[in-house]
Amino acid sequence: MILLEVPEKRDQNHDLWLGGTTAAVAGFVNVCSVIAFFAFASNVTGHVAIFAEELVKGHWHQFSVVFVWLLAFIGGAFFANLSVTWLGLRAPRTARAIPLVVEILLLVGIGYYGFNHYTETLTETEYLVGLLLFTMGLQNSMVATVSKGIVKTTHLTGLSTDLGMEISMILQPRYRKDERLRFKLKLHLLIFAMYVTGGVLGGLLFLSVGFRAFHLAAMLLGFILVHDLIMARVNASAVMFPRAAKVPRLRG
Repeated sequence: MILLEVPEKRDQNHDLWLGGTTAAVAGFVNVCSVIAFFAFASNVTGHVAIFAEELVKGHWHQFSVVFVWLLAFIGGAFFANLSVTWLGLRAPRTARAIPLVVEILLLVGIGYYGFNHYTETLTETEYLVGLLLFTMGLQNSMVATVSKGIVKTTHLTGLSTDLGMEISMILQPRYRKDERLRFKLKLHLLIFAMYVTGGVLGGLLFLSVGFRAFHLAAMLLGFILVHDLIMARVNASAVMFPRAAKVPRLRG
């Protein structure tokens, strides 16, 4: 399983799949947001700079909008972590599924509203960007919490820094056999590549089908959820009926 597996049972393949798929979604959504609203959705570094700029200039409306956007991203991260850590004490897999379901519903709703009702007013744009920032905060926190901080799919500034450090170390003979370093380098390269791939795909699709492109991002997340639910059922059946999990060979 990619997402719903509890941390104690996770292995490196879980984190590679989780990092790759969610990075593709983050890149996809971010590029769609830039094309549609001229605003980033998967990172807040630029928004913090604008926040400070508007404060200095005394542009109070713009300042308040960016402030709410930052709160939206933080709120998404808060909600996902609360679900995984608090509700996870009683129902771990359900707790991990809830943020993913919320993100899917929000992306579907944004796609529907954008395609059928969006008239490009400033107020609409501000609300929709805020919702996208909430979904990306939700996703980043969910992935980081589930993977115990190993996977972060929207923070490319830190990831690029890690890549530079890891490449520097892997070029030195004394570090090359470090399995943890090799895994981190593989994971970060995968996340970077899938983020770019998702961004390119998102840009091409948004230019072709408009806001309906957000539905594809929701479909990918839905695939992750359905895959994990199926695997959870298969694993549960294997535990309950261990003999059925292995079919004996017939000798003839």
